[in-house]
Amino acid sequence: MSEKHQKFVIRWAWRLAIGGFIAIILFFFILSFQNLPTFEQLENPTTNEASEVLANDMSVLGRYYLENRVAIDYGDLSPHLVNALIATEDERYFKHSGIDFQALGRVAVKSVLLQRSGSGGGSTITQQLAKLLFDRPNLARMGKLRRAVVLVITKFKEWITSVKLERSYTKEEIVAMYLNHFDFLYNAHGIQAASETYFGKDQADLSVEEAAMLVGMLKNPSLYNPVRRPELVQQRRMVVLHQMEKEGKISQEAYDSLRAVPIDMSGFQTSSHNTGLAPYFRMEMRKELKRILSQKENLKPDGKPYNIDRDGLKIYTTIDQRIQEHAEAAMVKHMTLIQDQFFRHWNAIRPDPWSYKEDNSIVEIKMANLEAQIRTSKRYADLRSRELEPVLTRAGGNFEGLSDRDLERMIDEDEKSGSLSALMARKVINKEQKDRYQQILKDPLWKEIKQGWIDFSKAVDKEFSTPTEMRVFTWENASFEKDTVMSPLDSIKYHRKHLQTGILAVEPQTGYIKAWVGGINLKYFQHDHIHTNRQVGSTFKPFVYSTAIAFQGISPCSKVYDVQYTISKGEGNFSIPEDWSPKNSDDEYDQEPITLYEGLRNSKNTISVYLMKQIGDVQPVRDLAQKFGVDKSKLPQVPSLCLGSADLSLFEMTGAYSAFANNGVYVKPTFIKQIEDKNGKLIFRSLPSEERVLQEDANYVMVDMLKYALRGRGGSHDIMSEIGGKTGTTQNHSDGWFMGITPGLAVGIWVGGEDRWIRFRDISLGQGSWMARPMFIDMIKRLESDPDADYDKTLRFFKPPGRLSITIDCDEYDQLHKEDEPEGFEIKREQDFF
Repeated sequence: MSEKHQKFVIRWAWRLAIGGFIAIILFFFILSFQNLPTFEQLENPTTNEASEVLANDMSVLGRYYLENRVAIDYGDLSPHLVNALIATEDERYFKHSGIDFQALGRVAVKSVLLQRSGSGGGSTITQQLAKLLFDRPNLARMGKLRRAVVLVITKFKEWITSVKLERSYTKEEIVAMYLNHFDFLYNAHGIQAASETYFGKDQADLSVEEAAMLVGMLKNPSLYNPVRRPELVQQRRMVVLHQMEKEGKISQEAYDSLRAVPIDMSGFQTSSHNTGLAPYFRMEMRKELKRILSQKENLKPDGKPYNIDRDGLKIYTTIDQRIQEHAEAAMVKHMTLIQDQFFRHWNAIRPDPWSYKEDNSIVEIKMANLEAQIRTSKRYADLRSRELEPVLTRAGGNFEGLSDRDLERMIDEDEKSGSLSALMARKVINKEQKDRYQQILKDPLWKEIKQGWIDFSKAVDKEFSTPTEMRVFTWENASFEKDTVMSPLDSIKYHRKHLQTGILAVEPQTGYIKAWVGGINLKYFQHDHIHTNRQVGSTFKPFVYSTAIAFQGISPCSKVYDVQYTISKGEGNFSIPEDWSPKNSDDEYDQEPITLYEGLRNSKNTISVYLMKQIGDVQPVRDLAQKFGVDKSKLPQVPSLCLGSADLSLFEMTGAYSAFANNGVYVKPTFIKQIEDKNGKLIFRSLPSEERVLQEDANYVMVDMLKYALRGRGGSHDIMSEIGGKTGTTQNHSDGWFMGITPGLAVGIWVGGEDRWIRFRDISLGQGSWMARPMFIDMIKRLESDPDADYDKTLRFFKPPGRLSITIDCDEYDQLHKEDEPEGFEIKREQDFF
């Protein structure tokens, strides 16, 4: 070759080299604008992380999430997972910088030349993480040439992202990020959620074969789905185990034994907010978290509130896992029993609770409530959108957006003139509504709309009266569900006939809520009963007794005649319009003097009324109850308050009784200790709030009376703890209460129906001593027999040192007052005279 030709070749070689180099730089420069993650985005990934709810022992009660994902640090990962991952997916992981050039030839041949989009084998772990950080193109409908070009571009984008990742994170951090980002199906985002979903355990506790199965899913989770394709998954797991044996992570003997182990899906359970421990608590706490996190001092640095479903918060609660478990177990045992008795109770007679005629007005209310249950059901909403909405939409104008109530009012007016005027006179509707209704009634399309409503109503009646296959709640098995055939209306009645409950346990000294049972089953009954206001009955009487003891120094040994008392019109500061003469619940009277001890133990209305007469005003009782944490606005300013006529929540009542157990000091109940962000930065910490509400002597007297009220009843004689408590039963036996105290735990329990007419028809079954108290007894016994429970049965109520200012020794009291007439003597003498 001549010197001239040599110079020509060298010159073009340089041109091609420099041009190629410039082309590569230009290619990567253009790629950098192709929707790639920035360094800032890679260093601050925006994945949705679940917020964890932690019990007081740091165990996980549950999570709030859009994606069930909990980030795990590399140091906390199971070594089996790390070994299986690297051996299978990237055996040279710690030797490359994000791109394994040794595997690129295999990728080029399989992916580009052979057009196999799912061939794999060349992507490093870093590249697989990069794939999760941006959307991959759909190659299904692309031609061969375009497909090859897109694959090459996509691969280069992965390279760039991989290099960025390797520069931003350590190798260990990349492994953790990859396992935390991967979607393992069934709402299991990340390795921790996957371990819990498929095996019911923490990822740190996975066995070698379990870790191998999950790593095997990384290739294609839909294809290697252990729920649907266990045989195929076992083959894939065998590949992973073989790679581990090849890389020296397990022995040949271990491989030979593990390859034959069948896929075990016995621990498989999809995550749900309805399952797990304390589901009602977690549901209700969401509301409190939203309130706390919206406060100015708890906002993010950018001024926005934290999102509990996305921001990976840690919420430290006061719930005690063991106490919660025992509360739920006691609930299931007792509610199973009384529900069976409730069904048999009503099946013995023909009317159901809706047609049982206490009086006509109540029946009308009950049927209206049942109609409301139908109309708030999903089945009704779906039927309305299919049958009625098209009719209203076609008519347009005034007819769009009409509610069921609007249509019914207009039909009533159409059939009986003057109905709208009557509604307006009762202030059910205003003039503007009336004018609108009358305008619609004059519309030529009204008849069509009316007929559409009539046809729709017939369709509803048919739909809700036709038996169909469905799944309903039951106490008959451990899953609390059964498949059956019944009409949708019967299903509504069936579920509505289930008695509900609320259980709250509070540590008196701290106000920490240790257990929260808001209902019988969150999946089927979403209403929480801890904050529901229900009539409290005789559980309120201790506040009347406390007022009399604290402010008048009355001894519990004082004797009062058990006779019917009257608070007269104009008496004291009661300001009642007419005389009030309440009866005992059984309308029976001893007609002789009894001590206050006996009056409270036997829930004698007469004694409570007598004490209210002695106090002379409702206000002192209301004021004292307010100090105990009760909302004063809920307490009626009438003397019937002494019998428990107020509607209060279980939250208030349990907090109030906890003051008795805490030497007369009320500590406001709380259930959130503190909240941290995902990096451990403190967002919120609760501060205790306490106040002395009863002096020590008066409080100990009340504790002694509560002890006497429970002594020897309902199996309490078997309990080693010092305990006290009070039952409560309300009008028509709609509510059964029990408020129990021990030195270390105050427990409030309510039982009743969602509707007040869901009740036992006689007091023997509907009273608090049967409906609620057995759960308290069972719960305390369970705690006493559990060595792992944080419960001390040897604790005793605080008794002030020295001699009490109020006598509780009734023998001593009788000696001191043997010449005194019993309280209420004049009233008893007048009754004898007449």
